[in-house]
Amino acid sequence: MNKKIVISVNTAWNIHNFRSGLVKALIRQGYDVMVMAPDDSYSRRLSPLGCRFKMLPMDNNGTSPTKDFALLVKYWRVLQSVRPMAYLGYTIKPNVYGSIAAHGLNIPVINNIAGLGATFINNTILTCLVKRLYRTSLRKSNRVFFQNPDDRNLFVQAGLTRASAADLLPGSGIDLQHFVPSPPPPLHTRGFRFLLVSRMLRDKGIEEYAAAAEIVRQYLPTVQFQLLGAVDAKNPNSIPLERIKGWQQSGLIQYLSETDDVRPFLADADCIVLPSYREGVPRSLLEAAAMGRPIITTDVVGCKEVVDHDSNGFLCKVKNANDLAEKMIQMVQLSNEQRLDMGGKGRKKVAAQFDENIVIAKYLNAIGQLESTSKGASMPLLNSAIESVE
Repeated sequence: MNKKIVISVNTAWNIHNFRSGLVKALIRQGYDVMVMAPDDSYSRRLSPLGCRFKMLPMDNNGTSPTKDFALLVKYWRVLQSVRPMAYLGYTIKPNVYGSIAAHGLNIPVINNIAGLGATFINNTILTCLVKRLYRTSLRKSNRVFFQNPDDRNLFVQAGLTRASAADLLPGSGIDLQHFVPSPPPPLHTRGFRFLLVSRMLRDKGIEEYAAAAEIVRQYLPTVQFQLLGAVDAKNPNSIPLERIKGWQQSGLIQYLSETDDVRPFLADADCIVLPSYREGVPRSLLEAAAMGRPIITTDVVGCKEVVDHDSNGFLCKVKNANDLAEKMIQMVQLSNEQRLDMGGKGRKKVAAQFDENIVIAKYLNAIGQLESTSKGASMPLLNSAIESVE
């Protein structure tokens, strides 16, 4: 029986940090897992999970038709050679070109649309092109997972995928044994600390965060503001490192660069902030909630799924630094007990709705259905062969 599964994503970092639980669960179930991704510093960390790694060069932010066609050909060749029972795609290019190749080879496909990003937010000519590519690549998929109902409805109503194939997942899932509640350091030893964890992109609300910090400092000068995450200079949506350094040199924001382990930084913060324009379900907020931190985020698709306003945090208006600053001041003015209560409610919400085991179970179920369908489809062929012999 064919138990091979190919998973593809645009970085090995993504697999290691967000999908390692799924990879290990698949291997425990007896599947032979191959991961296809560009080579990076995390590639060598994948083999200890028990999977094989296939390097796949990919221009993640590029729009060159020549390079994208070459990527499609690479997917075709690898999938034709491996012939897996299922192809699992994540992020735009693996979802588009990997799926097209898999469909052409009659390999069942399970897609994951984690978030729509700047392409859908800005509604440009590129948006129309991406929608056309999604329509081509998803129309034959066996299952297309979305992280929030708004994205699912958008794709179904636009005819980008079939309603019968569209399903929901609670983000990428959180390992509740890895992210555990931790009380923040006492405030009498330092100023109140806000932390934003994200790639340094404009549509994550980084500039609104800096503008809100200036407003808050006028009323509460000891409050601290931190940024944690990578600067992607190749991304046209990126905040330049020079601008971030300017905020730091002025004493407005402390930039913590990037890290392999966000937990110590979450533990040292009093509140986690993400003023994003749109998300799938932001993992940084799920991790913060799992560790018992109150949250401030925007009342937009994806973010509003994580925060119940005035319960485990506050929702603010999108692209509105003044409203964000108002919510920040409101958070600082809460008692320590009120913030601890918010954090406790956040942990319970993640445990009930976003546990990694929920995500893994849905994938195993979807793959199990593919196996059942495959067995059922093989029976007529087997019967026909027996009859011809007789």
